[in-house]
Parts: sequence; C-alpha cells; structure tokens
Amino acid sequence: MKKYDTTVGFAITGSFCTFDKITHVLEQLVEDGAHVIPIFSVNAQTLDTRFGQADEFVERIEKITGHEAIRTIEGAEPIGPKGYLDVLVIAPCTGNTMAKLCNGITDTPVLMAAKAHLRNEKPLVISMSSNDALGMNLKNIGMLMNMKNIYFVPFGQDNYMKKPNSMIAHVELLGETIEEALKGKQLQPLVRSPF
Repeated sequence: MKKYDTTVGFAITGSFCTFDKITHVLEQLVEDGAHVIPIFSVNAQTLDTRFGQADEFVERIEKITGHEAIRTIEGAEPIGPKGYLDVLVIAPCTGNTMAKLCNGITDTPVLMAAKAHLRNEKPLVISMSSNDALGMNLKNIGMLMNMKNIYFVPFGQDNYMKKPNSMIAHVELLGETIEEALKGKQLQPLVRSPF
C-alpha cells in the first residue's frame, strides 16, 4: 500500500501464532505513510503464550504505530460517531471473532470497533486465521463475504495434511486488499494456493 493520507484501524485478535507476520505488515503500512490506530481484543492484550508476552507485544505495536492502543469497548465505541477511520482491518481475525461478527455480537473492543466502523459504511478488511475455517466456521465466512463493506485478504489452507479445516490469510496481500477495499472492490483471486 504505497501512499498516503489514510487512517487505518488495525484490530488484533488472539491468533498468537500469526503475530510476527502481522507485525511486519503493520510496519510496512506505517512506512508507506498510513496513519495506524491499534485496537486489541481482550485476549490479544492480556494472554501470555509460547509466542510471547502480551504486554511486550502491545508495547511493540504502540511503538510502531506511534499511538496508544484502544483496549476497551468504551474506547472503541466513538469510532462510529467520530468516523475517523478510512478502513478497519482485523488481522489476525480468529474464527471466534468472525462468528461473533457474523451474528452481531460486540463483546470485545475489536467487535465494537467493527460495529462502530461499519455504521459509517466504510470498508472492513478481514485477515483470517482459523483452524475451523472449512469446518464449523465455513457458514460464517460465507455470510460475511455477502455482507456490505466487508472484504477478505485472500486466503488458503496453511497445513492441509495435519489441519485440513485450517485457513489463513496471505498477509503479504493486506496492502493490496486495503487499496481495493477503499475502491469498493474485493481483491481477486480470493482463494489461493496453500502455503
């Protein structure tokens, strides 16, 4: 994504194994001139895992973006009435988050941000990371694909031998996906070869 004067909300949920990948993409967005506001789900900002310490990760993202993260539902709600985001990205977006988004549930800062942002009829970009994308979550993905102003980063199976229902976004295509979403278009092809 080479530009700009674009304000991007960058919402992070708990697919911890993808945090390194999305951090590099986030750095590229900032380097290319995007004004990035980080938003964290409760799990992403509080759970320490084998992939790292939560407080260190939040601090790193805030340093990259130069902005204090939105960490609460109350903090995310003004995104709607103030309308200050051009695009909202959820990366990574877990199957749990997709299921709740599909059903209008707003019980995390990320989901409130999505609800608030969509009311302004601006693009929401989903960068999926789900072990059950081709299982229990497939119907939710299909429904989200048919909702106005929702776009997906192209995705594929990440380990079809050991995890046949798992799919993950090609995060390197996030910038291109944002550019197309801002024009009201879905980047194609949407389903790509396995990793």
